[in-house]
Amino acid sequence: MDVNGTVAEGFEPVREAFAANFALLGERGAAVAVYRDGHRVVDLWAGTKDVDGDTPWAPGTAQIVRSATKGVAAAALLLLHQRGELDLDAPVGTYWPEYKAAGKEHTRVRDLLAHRAGVPVLDRPLTPAEAADPDLGAAAVAAQAPVWEPGTDHGYHAQTYSWLTGELLRRITGRPVGAWIADEIAGPVGADLWLGLPDSARARVGRVGPVDPPENAGGLKTRPKRAVAEAYADPDSLTRRAFAAITPLPDENDPAYRAAALPASNGIATADGLARFYASLIGEVEGGSRLFTPRTMELARTERSAGPDRVLVVGTRFGLGPMLHGAASPLLSPGSFGHPGRGGALAFADPETGIAFGYVTNGFRQSVTADPRAQALVRAVRTALA
Repeated sequence: MDVNGTVAEGFEPVREAFAANFALLGERGAAVAVYRDGHRVVDLWAGTKDVDGDTPWAPGTAQIVRSATKGVAAAALLLLHQRGELDLDAPVGTYWPEYKAAGKEHTRVRDLLAHRAGVPVLDRPLTPAEAADPDLGAAAVAAQAPVWEPGTDHGYHAQTYSWLTGELLRRITGRPVGAWIADEIAGPVGADLWLGLPDSARARVGRVGPVDPPENAGGLKTRPKRAVAEAYADPDSLTRRAFAAITPLPDENDPAYRAAALPASNGIATADGLARFYASLIGEVEGGSRLFTPRTMELARTERSAGPDRVLVVGTRFGLGPMLHGAASPLLSPGSFGHPGRGGALAFADPETGIAFGYVTNGFRQSVTADPRAQALVRAVRTALA
């Protein structure tokens, strides 16, 4: 497989690992970008634009990044806090009065961000068309009774994070979350990143789909633990119900779904767009603005939730939105923060080394947090820094 793009001196291990993903791990089409101290040091792409096609991946090809979108959604709310428009210790109902229903009146904004709100499921799942309607989604989570006392435990809000974060931002700013992110994050940073894909960018986005791991995956683990597999198979488990808050599963290649703004699951980005976004959270980025102050960056990555995750079953660690380095989501070093996308994408920042990382793919696996292809690239970055 021919690998296109460039790497700075010293980052050759990333090119080697990227090529190996195609040779050994069944990669179809992907891109990876890395920034260090605000300057791009890795920009690679290879394979096909579509998981089921033969059009080559090109510079600027974008893909849906699933839950990697959550990191952007959390950053939007933290920016509102940075600007003095959002109190993290205030009840969510201060800004969104309807949210006080069904025992949620004491849920704080920081609980919502750190997956401690207790509403990872909907008693009546939404259809894809209903989920795309921000009014219906907001009404559904506002009416939902929590499955644990808010603030006392954590569990991944796989789908409901869309309406929790999107509606809170809309109540504060009066603007749709996708438009706000375009104007206040993607634009100033110069990132190819969209929540609610515009018609002007549709031709840049490839088709995605499931891919099976190869029989010989170079010794890397590619199957989930038994307890995790059982949780996904049990229709009554919190795991299954959380991911089924939208039922049936949306067609991620449907233009209508891509045009919707679901901050938990349907952001679309290039690898460079994700890396630039995270670079802007930890420092100045070439050709763009810095988003987070040092204080906001520390707020984002300070541990708020840790231990057994009531939805994902495995142990997880969260700051105020971002996932943190840990066994379930091994990033670059203990100070790293970011977010994976189920079965593929990964984006994060590591302030201690000045690294910002973005990886996107058109082939999704069964993994939820630690995809072998992304982790191979993270290990290569670690080698390059050694």
